[in-house]
Amino acid sequence: MKPHHLLAEARTPDGGSLTLHEHDGSFCIRLGGRELMHSKAAASELTLGDVGTARLASGRPARVLIGGLGLGFTLRSVLERTGPEVAVEVAELVPAIVAWNREHLAALNGARLDDPRVEVRVGDVFEILRRAQPASYSAILLDIDNGPSAMVQAGNARMYDARGLRLLASALAPGGRLVVWSAGEDRAFQQRLGQAGFRVETVPVKIHAGARQAAGRLFVGDKAADPAGTRR
Repeated sequence: MKPHHLLAEARTPDGGSLTLHEHDGSFCIRLGGRELMHSKAAASELTLGDVGTARLASGRPARVLIGGLGLGFTLRSVLERTGPEVAVEVAELVPAIVAWNREHLAALNGARLDDPRVEVRVGDVFEILRRAQPASYSAILLDIDNGPSAMVQAGNARMYDARGLRLLASALAPGGRLVVWSAGEDRAFQQRLGQAGFRVETVPVKIHAGARQAAGRLFVGDKAADPAGTRR
């Protein structure tokens, strides 16, 4: 049996223990010993990138914000689906996650951080959005915490309340798309999305590509286009 290797350790802003592990060529990040993400269970993160970029017009400039770097699969999906005219910002709260991607995970997805289209912003995505100009982004993809139910940091919950959703709506350009990864169904959050003015749908997603059943959800919120029907 091949051994498990502890590659690195860090603390979350709330003081939790975050660890990076490798086993037989696969990687996982754990919080307090509990698996948070795994490189062999990344189908939903890839789908997040696919769904999030589906409305972008081919060949037109656009800005995409990814909240949460993780193991880099959503970033990979976005870069593979878009061209050189699309700028991608990645907001990651924990500096160690960025460092781990560069140092330990370069062969997985970390090298994609050096793509000239990518800007890495270390910090709270809520604060990044709060400082953003209105209509800054064509798409916002959030994979922070466990979705609307915060797990890593209690403060992440504010991203999903009524105020946070108004902030997200303001930061999106007309015709823009918000996609939120969630570990499960959340009818209250779905209702809040609609109340914030989004046209809402949910997309069941598999955690493993070969899984028989979906285990997670993507909450998709589309912002209405401007009266002329144009998008940014």
